Amino acid sequence: MKVEEIRALSDEELTKQLEAARQELFNLRFRLATKQLVNHREIPRVKKKIARLETIIRERKLGIKHPAKT
Repeated sequence: MKVEEIRALSDEELTKQLEAARQELFNLRFRLATKQLVNHREIPRVKKKIARLETIIRERKLGIKHPAKT
């Protein structure tokens, strides 16, 4: 998901996406611990997604507005 797509989501959808991403990270770590994870690059990808979601949620709490790209 790109940043523009994330910013278009509502607060409730952001919260759901964040919860789903955290669950996915938990599952990936579990699969890594049990030696079932094939693609190790999935973990940083999900961590980056969580960081993006948390950043946008924080921006909204602080009232930071970003201009639309043209």
